[in-house]
Amino acid sequence: MTDTLSPEARAKFTAMTNGTQEDWAIIAGQYREFAGGLADRVLAHLRLLDGDFGGFPIDRLQHSLQTATRAYRDGRDEQYVVMALLHDIGDTLGSFNHPDVAAAIIKPFVSEEIHWICANHGAFQGYYYFHFIGGDRDVRENFRGSPYFDACAEFCEKYDQAAFDPDYVSEPLEFFEPMVRRVMARPVNSMYARVAEQA
Repeated sequence: MTDTLSPEARAKFTAMTNGTQEDWAIIAGQYREFAGGLADRVLAHLRLLDGDFGGFPIDRLQHSLQTATRAYRDGRDEQYVVMALLHDIGDTLGSFNHPDVAAAIIKPFVSEEIHWICANHGAFQGYYYFHFIGGDRDVRENFRGSPYFDACAEFCEKYDQAAFDPDYVSEPLEFFEPMVRRVMARPVNSMYARVAEQA
């Protein structure tokens, strides 16, 4: 985002300890505007997965679309479908912890259960392949006591691990864009959203 504000329309402090009510009113106004473009930035980042195969039968964008399409066609709600769409968005920036990246992006907008599924799907997905690469396929058992264990196992079984079919006809990204915008327009778990509403 390019800042086109004149210096007079920016906060004046050089350290937060010197900030004023006027400074923070300016910042809060800019925050609301910038936050309103979050869905656009997330969708643009998701498009970076297009053409990135990583050795898989389909590229990472198609995997994301296929996962979301399967969840949508199974009657899942919009929060769940958006999580399914974005669950691997962290592959580009978090190659060693992609579930954490995706979970951080969706956390303000989804239920605790959906966030937990996203944050832990990597361990659960490992059930299908870790044993082929020298790992423990049962690492998900470390989460057995969670009330969301079965939900995460179901996500991986029904939607994630099954979403590598080159012949499956997924909905295009444009189909999911309105869902992403609706879900990301309503933060349900963010201290910053509450502060911005009060400003």
